[in-house]
Amino acid sequence: MALTPLPANGRSLLARVSATLLVVGALMASVSTGLAEAYGTPTDPPSRTYGCWQRWNTNPLDPTMPQADPMCRRLWQADPSGRWYTEGVYRDGAAGPVPNGRLCSAGQARYAALDEPGGWRAAVRGRLSTVVVTDRPRLGADHLRVYLTKQGYDATTSPLGWNHLDLVVTTGRITNVDQVSFTVNALDRTGRHVIYSVWQAPGSDRAYYSCTDVVFQ
Repeated sequence: MALTPLPANGRSLLARVSATLLVVGALMASVSTGLAEAYGTPTDPPSRTYGCWQRWNTNPLDPTMPQADPMCRRLWQADPSGRWYTEGVYRDGAAGPVPNGRLCSAGQARYAALDEPGGWRAAVRGRLSTVVVTDRPRLGADHLRVYLTKQGYDATTSPLGWNHLDLVVTTGRITNVDQVSFTVNALDRTGRHVIYSVWQAPGSDRAYYSCTDVVFQ
């Protein structure tokens, strides 16, 4: 039996439904992958991307988010399909060093909201504090470098630049573990700061970057 073509309005509705299903499928994939593939990402205290994922992945359209967590909302609005995807914030060596003012996004336009100054949620920690970095797929790293912002830097008003940072931790090769923990000594730092981490993929020129907001007491 011959099929009867859909009328124009029916085809339009079908196209809209199909497009909606594709978008929903992409969003669901980005949520599940963001957790499963957390690659070289600070999870305690959480990086900006991981913290947003923790708080909002189950309900990214929560109407309370704009007031309760405006920085995460901006990140969501900038690119809903790639929201809070911890493995996505990387840079390849061929692209050159991460530019000043774009450190938190690794210079990627889709994550530019990560570089915006503002009231990012910050974990309260003592001056001697443990940081946990998670590598769920256990792919490892050639090294991990961790930086702390200098006293006087204000993440609520200024984008992060290399001139704001001091290198405080450098590890050797990391293999076959799903978490790495280390102690950060804030020394004379007090108040709000940023922990900046660089996870160098093994045998590759690709590195993964994270900004983590803390308040030292």
